[in-house]
Amino acid sequence: MLKTITMAAGLSLAVGLGATSALAEDHSNEQLQPLFTYRTGPYAPSGIPFLAGDRDYLRYINEVEGGVDGVKIYIQECETAYTIERGIECYERYKNGYEGAPVAAIFPHSSGLDIALTEKARADKISIVTPGGGQSVAIDGRVFQYLYPLVFDYWSEAQIVVDYLAKVKGGYDKLKGVKLVTLYHDSGYGRETIEPLKILAEKYGFEDIQIPVPHPGDQQQAQWQQIKQAGADYVFLRGWGVMNPVAIKTAARVGFPVDHVIGDIWSGSEDDARPAGSVSKGYLSVSAFPPGTDFPILQKIKASILDQGKSDLKDKSKFGTVYYNYGIIEQIIYTEALRTGHKKFGNRPLTAAEGQWAFEHLEITKERLAEIGATGLLAPLKVTPENHRSQTVSAKIQQWDGKQWVALTDWLTADPAQFQDILYGKAEAYAKEKGITPAPVTN
Repeated sequence: MLKTITMAAGLSLAVGLGATSALAEDHSNEQLQPLFTYRTGPYAPSGIPFLAGDRDYLRYINEVEGGVDGVKIYIQECETAYTIERGIECYERYKNGYEGAPVAAIFPHSSGLDIALTEKARADKISIVTPGGGQSVAIDGRVFQYLYPLVFDYWSEAQIVVDYLAKVKGGYDKLKGVKLVTLYHDSGYGRETIEPLKILAEKYGFEDIQIPVPHPGDQQQAQWQQIKQAGADYVFLRGWGVMNPVAIKTAARVGFPVDHVIGDIWSGSEDDARPAGSVSKGYLSVSAFPPGTDFPILQKIKASILDQGKSDLKDKSKFGTVYYNYGIIEQIIYTEALRTGHKKFGNRPLTAAEGQWAFEHLEITKERLAEIGATGLLAPLKVTPENHRSQTVSAKIQQWDGKQWVALTDWLTADPAQFQDILYGKAEAYAKEKGITPAPVTN
């Protein structure tokens, strides 16, 4: 009797396991793209349109273009609420792929998470890609083989801001004695420009004043009083989330001219300027992710995704805004990296090792941008095994006219030699501290 029961139980378990296996989907012919989202939490107003841009571009690639070289993208969302703890949970969940679909790279969508994953990524040999928000020191691909601070970095941003002010003032010699305040989010991200600005101040003779704002930045009266008392000429606002509109409103309250406030790339969205109301008119910002709906790729997405009711964007007024377009830009970079890998490994899903090679050899030329329909949306990009950012770093200066952003400049390009030796020296010091042997440069 016991044997009969045992056999029956075993048969029942086998049937149950078989049913479970049958229910599990096989996505081994697809490329996993884990989307780390933050649709909840204090930074959700930025995360919602950003992730909508991500999803809409990938949906366009899958449904209109039939995938990347025929390889469909398998999307899995993982909500982090922009916290490092939940971000690490998402990383652990998807680092080895999911339902047969391999992962080629992970986009953490957080500067803090990018830092937290530095050594995990090295151990797991997973590429961590952070366009516009990665660690500046990680441009050295010999040391940081698995980190990609693509497109833009904060040291270059500091240089672009100072270059723009020199142009406004009529020359670098005119910067002597100028008082530049950096009002920064008191985090690793916010503190990233302290050192390059100190170097630039010593070089050009302007006064460098650094003032932190504690998270989340909804109280800044004391900081702006300090700015006024210092007799600041310009303010470089390196905020995030609610800190940005609060800064603009508080500047107006203390009588500081808003057209002398230049926002960071994460302080230059519509949701940073519009909530401040009429006092935000004239506010400036650095733009690595230009807004607008006239780019041909945006028009294609509108016709095939938004107008067909397939968009992830619930508020259609966000279409073409800074963060929505950032999502588009990010997925252009991702899919072009996959194409790069396909040319070497074949048109199939890439493994993590193959994805790492693809990102190290990624090049998006101006001709390719024209083919995509993204001319002016993204500057040309070229990555090498020894330079994990790009050989050139560019951004525009834009101004809020009360309703929308208007570009004041074309792409401004930072001098790649300005900080290169310093950053590579820091990378070498990190390697020595961690006992890392820098990878040999290979083609």
